Amino acid sequence: MKSADNSGYIHGTTSEEQQRLALLNELTNASFIEFLQLKGHEKVLELGSGLGILAAQVARKLFTGHVTGIELSKDQLSKAPQDPANLEFVLGDVAEIPFSDFTFDIVYGRYILEHVSNAAQVIREAYRVLKGDGKIYFQENSILWMEFYPSCPKFMHAWKKFAQLQSMMGGDAMVGIKLYDKLKRAGFRNLEISLASESRTAEDPAFRPWITNLIGNLESGRKNLIDKNFLNESEFQQALDELNEFMQHPFASTYFAWNRVEGVK
Repeated sequence: MKSADNSGYIHGTTSEEQQRLALLNELTNASFIEFLQLKGHEKVLELGSGLGILAAQVARKLFTGHVTGIELSKDQLSKAPQDPANLEFVLGDVAEIPFSDFTFDIVYGRYILEHVSNAAQVIREAYRVLKGDGKIYFQENSILWMEFYPSCPKFMHAWKKFAQLQSMMGGDAMVGIKLYDKLKRAGFRNLEISLASESRTAEDPAFRPWITNLIGNLESGRKNLIDKNFLNESEFQQALDELNEFMQHPFASTYFAWNRVEGVK
């Protein structure tokens, strides 16, 4: 769970979900750390640390800097790394960041705004705790920006229902395309938007891990999707079967991109 204003975190914190998050970190951390353009001395705040894997890797890139991760879930924090020495985690709500104004050189969030019901409040809090000329970075989902060849209509039907469920639970599955608007309204300047591609072919070593991540993502919503009548058992299983079959196809390709924004206070 990422924020107290969203008691219905769609993915849950089961052991299977923790494994999926660890896999997602493995797939995407290196490119995100490059995106941060670290100098080595910065005081950094990570919003919604989850397992803390990314924060630990960021901390290891800093020579004299420091990373603080904020996370609401005690269960997640209990599994967070204890080193390096320039890393710490605090229990807290990203909508009410427990730090003074003008504290951090960099604030970043990744895969978090989709899970909160008031993204604007989280962004305002990020603005508040940044120093003057501090940098903001977000990487977020627009989950329906996804294509498969050969096509996977059963999975895409279920995926659209997943997005609808996320909205019903207080999140926003398409928040990525809204990042520029939301940061501009919060007062950030010199904003730049970009995309981080996750386009894969069957020959790519990351192809199967990426599709495995998608399967785990859908699986995390199984109970709610079925209990709340977004899908029946047969529809859900057909979606999974189709994606598993796609993963075996020797000529398959899939197309997705994360939305990114960076800016200055």
